[in-house]
Amino acid sequence: MKHTIVNDITIPVAESYGDCMELVRSDYFRITGRRTGSWIKLWAMHFKSPSMGFQFFFRLCQHRGWLYPYFRLRMEKYRRKYAMLIPTEVRIGYGLYIGHDHSVVINASAVIGNNVNLSHCTTIGSMRGKAATIEDDVYAGPSVCIVEDVRIGRGSMIGAGAVVTADVPAGCSVGGVPARVLRGECGYSPVNPWPVPSADTAELRGRD
Repeated sequence: MKHTIVNDITIPVAESYGDCMELVRSDYFRITGRRTGSWIKLWAMHFKSPSMGFQFFFRLCQHRGWLYPYFRLRMEKYRRKYAMLIPTEVRIGYGLYIGHDHSVVINASAVIGNNVNLSHCTTIGSMRGKAATIEDDVYAGPSVCIVEDVRIGRGSMIGAGAVVTADVPAGCSVGGVPARVLRGECGYSPVNPWPVPSADTAELRGRD
């Protein structure tokens, strides 16, 4: 798997369906805490978790191989049924966890780091053409809105219903409308984090 550095975040770049499946495994690990090499087990997870079903086909769409039209069609069916409006252009790291399987809207220009938790009714949007950068190990609660080109610091937590209109410092918790810092050191760390190569050790394709 090759990687690119986007806004100082290491983002994997899938260059084969094998790479895509590694990304699916990272998402599966975040949910279950188990590693598996079986396509069947990964695909069957959609019976328990519709969001995992969406992510399965979303990740496979990261490689524009000859099966891309089929995977795109399957992803679109999940998108319409569960309102998972996440364009394939969004750059997303390893281990994305989407809770409660419904209504997540992300602008195509957003950057989502590694081991990030998103909840239902989350919106990451922009009216000016550049959406947020979310660093690694961030938790966003239900009904969170992250507006325009802000940066959400590593290890931070965003409380339910918050509207984020400014940068969030690393390691703190924020809440409210507009969001403000509630605690300077929240101590959050994600459950079942997928190991992420550092920028020094990752095989890099380039920087954005």
